[in-house]
Formats: sequence, C-alpha cells, structure tokens
Amino acid sequence: MKSNQSIKIVLLFLIIILFFVSAVTPITFGCNVSKSDEEMIKVEDYNFDRHFFPEYYNHYSIGENYGYITIDEPETKINQNSIESKKTESFKRLTNPLNDSMDSAWPMHGHDVRHTGLSPYNTANNPGEEKWWFKTERNFIEGSPVIDTEGIIYFGSWDNNFYAVYPNGSLKWSFEVGGNVESSPAIAEDGTIYVGTHFALVYGTYLFAINPDGTLKWKYKTGDMYSSPAIGDDGTIYFGDGGNGIVALYPNGNLKWRYETGEVVMSSPAIDDDGIIYCGSHDNYVYALYPNNGTLKWKFNTGGWVHGIPTIGDDGTVYIGSDNGYMYALYPNNGTMRWRCYIGAVWASPALDKDGNLYVGVWDKKFYAIYPNGVIKWSIELSRRVWGMSAAISDEGTIYFGTCDFEGHDGGYLYALNPNGTIKWILYHTRMFFTSPAIGEDGTLYICTRQDEFTGTGYVATGHLRALNDLDPNAPKKPSISGPKEGKPGIEYEYTFKSTSPLGKDVFYYIDWGDQMNTGWLGPYSSGKEVQLKHSWRRDDAFKIRVKTKDVSDLWGPWGEFDVVVSNSRDKAVYNTFFLKILDQFPLLGEFLSRIANT
Repeated sequence: MKSNQSIKIVLLFLIIILFFVSAVTPITFGCNVSKSDEEMIKVEDYNFDRHFFPEYYNHYSIGENYGYITIDEPETKINQNSIESKKTESFKRLTNPLNDSMDSAWPMHGHDVRHTGLSPYNTANNPGEEKWWFKTERNFIEGSPVIDTEGIIYFGSWDNNFYAVYPNGSLKWSFEVGGNVESSPAIAEDGTIYVGTHFALVYGTYLFAINPDGTLKWKYKTGDMYSSPAIGDDGTIYFGDGGNGIVALYPNGNLKWRYETGEVVMSSPAIDDDGIIYCGSHDNYVYALYPNNGTLKWKFNTGGWVHGIPTIGDDGTVYIGSDNGYMYALYPNNGTMRWRCYIGAVWASPALDKDGNLYVGVWDKKFYAIYPNGVIKWSIELSRRVWGMSAAISDEGTIYFGTCDFEGHDGGYLYALNPNGTIKWILYHTRMFFTSPAIGEDGTLYICTRQDEFTGTGYVATGHLRALNDLDPNAPKKPSISGPKEGKPGIEYEYTFKSTSPLGKDVFYYIDWGDQMNTGWLGPYSSGKEVQLKHSWRRDDAFKIRVKTKDVSDLWGPWGEFDVVVSNSRDKAVYNTFFLKILDQFPLLGEFLSRIANT
C-alpha cells in the first residue's frame, strides 16, 4: 500500500511539473504553423459537414482535420490613422434599438436588433437563487429564451417543440415544429414569434411564424437554420440560412430577397438605424446589405469562419468576432477595419455597456472586457468554455454569461460579474449552460441548460429553462443533509434530508446526487419531517449532493449541499480529493492531461 501510494505521489508531482513547464514553454499541438502575418491556411480536405456540428467543433484541431489552420498572433492591432480620422467623421448616434420588434424586456437575441445585450432593468438585488425551473419533454435546449410584454418566456428545444412559459414557471402552450431549435426566437410588435429549425429529417426545416396563442401563422422552407432572426422597421424578417444565404421575408412569409454567400450562414443579422443588415458567413466574410433589395454595400474578409454575431455600437461601429481568434471593429460606411484585437475564437455577439465597452467570452476559456478603441480592459480565466453564449448586461452594469464543458466535467457555471471584472456570484450546475441569458422587468434572469441524466440503464438528454432571482421569504428554508461523507462504489448509503416551511405547509424534495442521477420531486412531506433516502455511486470520485425544496403553493427554497468522496480506499479518496483541488486551481492542467491521454 505504501509503495503504491508513493508511486501515485511521485506521478502526481511529475504531472504538476510538466504542467508548469508547459505553461512557460511554447508548445504546438497537431500542426506546424508559419510565423507569417497570414491569418488562415487552406487545405484541400475540407469537411463541409463540420459546419453543421458546431457543438463538436475543436479550435485546436480544426486546422489538422477540418480545413483551416489558425495562426495565433496574440496582440491588438489598431489602425491609428482610422482612429484619428474617426474624430472628424460624422457618424450619427443610433437611437432606435428595437425597430419593429416588440418593445418588451427581451424580445430577441442580444435584446435588440443591434445585439447590445443591454437591459434597461436593474438586477442589483438578484442573488442568483433558482426560483423555479421548467423541464422540457425530452432532449436538451440550446436556443436562448426571449420575453414578451406580458412576461411570457419563449424558447425552443431539441425535442422538436417550441414552448411558451408563464413567469411562474408553468406551461402556457407548446407548438410542435418538427425539428431541433438551436437559435433564439424574435418577437414582432404585433406579438408574432419567429423561430427556425434544423436537423428536421422528416418534416423539413422551416422558419415558423407563430401567433401569441400558439397557433401557426405561416412557415417558410429554409436550409438548416442556426441563425436568430432580426426584425426591421417595416416588419421584414432577416435571418441566415444553412443553405448559404442571408434571407429577407415580408411579414406575410413571402420572400423579399435572398443574398447568396460562399458558405453556410450560422451568424445572425444585426440592423443599424439606416436599416443596413450586417451578418457573417463561413466563407470568412462579414456582409453589409441594403434592406430594400439585398444588394451588397460592402464585405470584409476576416480570414476565418464568421460564426460570431455582429453587435453595433452607438456610433455605428460594427463589432464581430471570427474563428481566427480576432475581434474586429469595422466602419459602417465602407467596411474598413478600425481595429482588431486577438482574444481567441469568438462565436457569440459582444455585449455593450453604456460606455461602449465590449464584453465577450471565447472558446479558449476566457472572458474579456475591451475598451471601444480595441484595448483590453481586463480578462478572467475560466474553467469551462464559452460556446456561442452572448453576455447580458443589466442596467446597473452586472454582466451575466454561462459556460459549458467539452472535457468531461459535465457541468458549467453561470457568472455574475461586476463591471470591473470581480465576481458578484457564481452558480454551478451539473448541467451545461449553452444559451445566453435574458433579463426580465423584475430583474429575474432566465437561462436554458442541458444535461445528460443517468436513468440506471443509460443516459437521457434533458433541457431546463431556469429562473433566477431572490426567493420568497415564505419559501421553505435551506434543507439540511446528514449522512456519511465517505464511501465505496456500489454500496448504498443512507442520507437524511430536512426542511421547514415558515407557513407550516407540506414540502416536496428534489435530490441531485451529483452523478447525473436525481430523484425528481418527492412528496409532499410534512414541514420539518426528516426524509431518509439511500443511494450508491458507480465510480470513485468526489460528489456533491444537492437538494432543493418547494411547498405545495409552489414557493421554491434555496439549495442545500453536502460533499461526499467515494473511493475503494481512504488513501485513494484523499488522493482524489487533493488532485481535484489541484485541477480546480489550474483548469488548464485538466486540458493538458486530456491532450496527453488522447495522443
């Protein structure tokens, strides 16, 4: 035993030493790269299907296997002459952020047609407590929610349905769209909801126009649609099409025009005050199109796929990220570059605060704040990736965004940051945050999650819409948890749960065992009654038991938590706990070890 323990300790320290060496020594994985100023190198074995599976996209291996090699140039390049000339240019300040969209709390992706992500509502008193969640019929959610003037929340799911949910978390209606929904809907001024589908092998993919009562208004045949619609002043609906086009439809569903790009369009259009449409494409270009007939105003070659979504500043500057790792600022009049800043592959739209600062997360596990002149204000390291999730900013300046995991942690974090980059609060979930948040009038934060839940025989994908804000003072109190803190795999252990209702009402319990298994809602039980449940874990690991309660009036209480280490031996348990703490402190170590294991 001592010999095995000594070997483990030696191996652990060797791995840590390798990690620190890798941190200070440049290492290139997968391909050799040139030091030229060229942004991208094309190779012939381009795999078109890769465009349609962005959730499996890997920034580090894309050049080796899928057609492009990224050249890292980690510095900001600013066109100083352009910045000087900018002082004399007569850009008008944009004043109409909503166009013909519903003037509601959050009617579309990024809040408005400029995709600023800036809410007029205050969240200073939002502590990040879960008020409720709504679970879809099956499968997960990757489309972000929107909110209408009545507070109804709309979102789509990979279960082929589109949902309308009341502000209390109950279902208003669901509409079968016959395909997966991966983008955000948009709500028109008259209440019509527009949403697109993809991977609809039986029914075909469409842009749907749905009435506020959940009935079909019309539908328009499209290619696979990852793009979130935007609505112009005259009610025209603009969106990107997986069939290599940017499309404009009249409010009655008839085609107004279509502009063909060189590759699929997974970006979403943004609209300025003159009605100019801005959108990216996987042919590496950002396009500016006239709204009346879809003719080209200008296009800008970023040198990498433009999966990111444009954001328009108050002065009309177009901000957009590229898969080559740069955030670009483009002049709206002719599409020339104002500046570019290297931050890593960007798939989201940058959010803008009241001072014009940009906030955006990247695939490379970082979140950035960037001044309007392209200089980085601050950045923070993340333990998970930001996959297409744009940030939302409240009226007082709190920045909200989620992260997801592709390295096996099976969980993500929802961050609330202060404007200076310090953490206000963090919410961890065994679920992944694949969507952008939306902010309601009362400061409630809405976000969708996905998770693979273990049923005992296999995994089932699930999706939830979650509402976060302060809890009702009459909700059940934080549950207590007692039981063994250590155990062995395959052996059942009993745990006791207890919560009380201030109103003396009966209480339901929901237990998440931390291993992708949960009990669902159990009860009701009398307030203050101890509830005993048994559970066994299948593998060695450190787990967190989490329990939530609600009363019979549907008032939800806070989470209670309890840590358990499961191992075949105490030495191994201590070793695993120590190693997990090391990985928490150095998130890049896990990625480094994962690469070593896969070589």
